Amino acid sequence: MARLLIVMLWMGATVFAASNPVPSMSFNLASPDTPAQMVSSLNVLMMLTVLFLAPSLVLVMTTFTRFVIVFGFLRQALGTQQVPPTQLLVMLALILTIFVMEPVATKAYDEGIKPYSENLISYDEAFEKTTDPFKNFMVRNTREKDLALFLRIRHMQNPQSIKEVPLTIVIPAFVISELKTAFEIGFLLFLPFLVIDMVVASILMSMGMMMLPPVMISMPFKILVFIMVDGWNLLIGNLIASVK
Repeated sequence: MARLLIVMLWMGATVFAASNPVPSMSFNLASPDTPAQMVSSLNVLMMLTVLFLAPSLVLVMTTFTRFVIVFGFLRQALGTQQVPPTQLLVMLALILTIFVMEPVATKAYDEGIKPYSENLISYDEAFEKTTDPFKNFMVRNTREKDLALFLRIRHMQNPQSIKEVPLTIVIPAFVISELKTAFEIGFLLFLPFLVIDMVVASILMSMGMMMLPPVMISMPFKILVFIMVDGWNLLIGNLIASVK
């Protein structure tokens, strides 16, 4: 977990630093004397902004999006309102994300950050070796159609290899692929619970109890079915298995 957090922060900072020289930080209130000093100050501001957004940036480079959306669909399908609470679902999604992404983060740390901290490789090489495991992971879980969409928007030719695809193309393509996968899983989750709702609604209508909300009656049955099939074990097992 510690390595994953280190890689997340380091990658977020180096996304900006990869195309801009890392400025030296000098905290003073003096006005800049030259344009170069002004540019350096702006670089520091942008660097701090990227560091602040780094965790959010890297969360979209992992399976967190898929997990948290599926859990939200599950809660809606069960009709349990705020149970489990949102904070618990987010933490569960984060823990599962760390579990899935740990091998990727370990490889990125061992091949990129660790050699760079020991002065064995250059900064550019360290950035490439750190981002490659994440890029390969994202490409494996991204549809070619989504990659082609952003390549077409950028008016870029079809790449010959994964290394030719920039992160600015891979990340948004990966996000919309994860959204599609999460919605597909959510649809499959809704089907059995929808059948229960329809059966309960039909029974209530046949009994003339049309004023009684069907959700109030069907919710205990949906929870019972979810418990009987060991739903959490089945759902989480299949969610992790769906990651390539």
